[in-house]
Amino acid sequence: MRKPLVAALFALVIAGAGAAPAVAAPEPVAAVKSTAAVKTSAAVKSTAGTKTSAAPTLQAVNFAGTVSLSNCSGSLIRFPNSADTAPALVLSNGHCLETGFPEPGEVIVNQASSRTFGLLNSAATRVATLRANKVVYSTMTDTDVSIYQLTTTYAAIKSAYGISALTVQDTHPTAGTAITVASGYWKRLYSCNVDGFAYRLKEGDWTWKDSLRYTSACQTIGGTSGSPVIDNATGKVVAVNNTGNEDGETCTENNPCEVDASGNVTVREGINYAQETYQIPACFTTANVLNLSASGCTLPKP
Repeated sequence: MRKPLVAALFALVIAGAGAAPAVAAPEPVAAVKSTAAVKTSAAVKSTAGTKTSAAPTLQAVNFAGTVSLSNCSGSLIRFPNSADTAPALVLSNGHCLETGFPEPGEVIVNQASSRTFGLLNSAATRVATLRANKVVYSTMTDTDVSIYQLTTTYAAIKSAYGISALTVQDTHPTAGTAITVASGYWKRLYSCNVDGFAYRLKEGDWTWKDSLRYTSACQTIGGTSGSPVIDNATGKVVAVNNTGNEDGETCTENNPCEVDASGNVTVREGINYAQETYQIPACFTTANVLNLSASGCTLPKP
């Protein structure tokens, strides 16, 4: 989670972008350009003269609603019941927090912040600078997430820039789903599938629950931390990108390991992960007010 920029740049120029984990990075240089997204719809097309069962219609995921941070990626998000007049929210990782990594067991709630975010349109052009007034929620315990409240509403953003927030899915993602990791930091899309889920994912001092594992095609790199993981069929956010095993080491920083319910450890060198977000909507009201005591809210509490 602490890979320096020089390593991230190296990972971009080598074939396949290497096995660098999804970690925070400094501000990117202007010479770095986004790459074309890999289309994933080919696998669901029928062959001539052959009948096939109905399959989800895969959408062309783009950058609209993603944001760039000073050291990470993120997204403008809403929940299924969020009001258009509610203060807008930005989702990123806990380890992208401007005040540093939250300690194991630490939960930050309603902390003042004036952080800014670059709002991107579908072509990855920065169209606005959005500003936070607080960190509504942040932790690296059980999950790796930061949620910022902005000084403006969804309606105002839509009216001024024509951009809608991405909706966070409130149901558990499914293995095999075609997904796109959309990095506002690098202006780059990574397409692959949900390979499965890790009962526990341990990295250094932190442990995350029920983490989403990508197939090997998503070789995310430094600076993609906090990127939304988007279901290609629905356009909804199902997870937030956060890490990967770089060197094949066991449970060290930048080398997370999977631990099953029996305590067995599995190391998957070069494989990257995200933290699921389906549990977050239950913790917010329609006005986007955090309520950790709400029925169904399972996020860690301070």
